[in-house]
Amino acid sequence: MSKKRCGWVSDDPLYIDYHDNEWGRPEYDDQKLFEMLCLEGAQAGLSWITVLKKREHYRKVFDNFDPKKIAQYDDKKREELLNDAGIIRNKLKVNAFIVNAQRYLDITKEQSFSDYVWQFVDGKPVKNHWKSLKEVPVTTPESDAMSKRLKKDGFKFIGSTICYAFMQATGMVDDHVKDCFIRED
Repeated sequence: MSKKRCGWVSDDPLYIDYHDNEWGRPEYDDQKLFEMLCLEGAQAGLSWITVLKKREHYRKVFDNFDPKKIAQYDDKKREELLNDAGIIRNKLKVNAFIVNAQRYLDITKEQSFSDYVWQFVDGKPVKNHWKSLKEVPVTTPESDAMSKRLKKDGFKFIGSTICYAFMQATGMVDDHVKDCFIRED
């Protein structure tokens, strides 16, 4: 008998592994949080599986999401990225990675990036109790607040929907539905 999962998971092994081992699990590592913020921005307007299938290549061409390196990317590197078929070649999204790396470095002069993003859920995961996928929101007051703050601090491609997806992906909110085997309760 197969395990019952959240309704958005397909039968793709990559998607199953992502759902079972990563999505909704609290992440506090600054660089991993930065990676997920970038990838959620890259996903805007596309399906997550599109980005998931390209994630390893993104890691390769974006120096493992090292913000110090990305913040230094010049026009030559930007052009190289925009010609790389292994990523989503959207100029605004590629530029956002670079700008967001610069803003990340600004933030982390004062505090960890983890503390910065986790403040929107008071530092601990919000455990929701949705019965079905239809109940799961695409934004919340917390994602609205995160988006507003990130924009104020100069980040790009971080609307409230992207922020909520980021919060779900990094375990700031646990939106595994009631009949998903991951649910602890």
